[in-house]
Amino acid sequence: MQENYLAKWLNNELSEEELAVFKQTDEYTSYQKILAASNKLEAPEFNVEEALNLIKEKQKAEVKVIPLSPFKRIMRVAAAIAVIFAVSYFYINSMDEQVSTQFAQRTEVVLPDNSEIVLNADSEISYSERKWDQERNVSLEGEAFFKVAKGKRFTVSTEDGIVTVLGTQFNVENRKGFFEVTCFEGLVSVTYKNKEIKLPGGSSFLVVNGRILDAEIPNTAEPTWMNNESTFKSIPLTFVLNEFQRQYNIEVATQNIDVDQLFTGSFSNTNMDLALQSISTPSKIKFKLEDNKVLFYAESAP
Repeated sequence: MQENYLAKWLNNELSEEELAVFKQTDEYTSYQKILAASNKLEAPEFNVEEALNLIKEKQKAEVKVIPLSPFKRIMRVAAAIAVIFAVSYFYINSMDEQVSTQFAQRTEVVLPDNSEIVLNADSEISYSERKWDQERNVSLEGEAFFKVAKGKRFTVSTEDGIVTVLGTQFNVENRKGFFEVTCFEGLVSVTYKNKEIKLPGGSSFLVVNGRILDAEIPNTAEPTWMNNESTFKSIPLTFVLNEFQRQYNIEVATQNIDVDQLFTGSFSNTNMDLALQSISTPSKIKFKLEDNKVLFYAESAP
């Protein structure tokens, strides 16, 4: 059978010869049965007008308009405004106070109980002024010196540990790979990896790259950076260079030098030329200063 016989048959376009050939095929018998069955099918009766009336009646039954008096409308608006103000007040009062410093910047903060904090460069603290009477807690990133007024327990939370005191003077530095707490007066409790360490005045706790190290005993009443000098004892050079960068807001690069070598010494936070000499000379390295970038390199480097 030719492929177009069916289409021509449905359109009554077959010649007598083609029709005779088509009737001899099995397909013709099947198509005849399908055609006969389909002719018996009847579409259900559908009244368009009646259907539209049913839809309109249903809509009237479902939608009820209840008019509000002007007073009730005003009360609803007032209630909505009151809710917005209440949520806004709660949100604003639950927010923590945040204070931060940039490179080459330092700032002082007086807390609600008159405790004092001095933030070193590139540092940030946050605390809740609203809850301060119930909980004296400060979160710290960076370095800060604390003068805590006597009172309830005072805590400083850092990524590496928690410092707890009642009233004292201490310094906390929490940088990437570096955590140090120094107590200058009173008694400080440091919790590090679920272990508590008691620090009396004139002692320090130091962790460098996850290792607890012997810390230098402070011989001053406050950290040296409070007097514009950064001091280190047996600290990897990389931390010294990072602090130089923070204090002077300058880009630091190194070439062919061992940044893990230990450094002991100090550098000025106010005199860059003197600071560069103070770092390079004991480390036996050289430096090249251009615009806002300094390169530290080995003496043998080209």
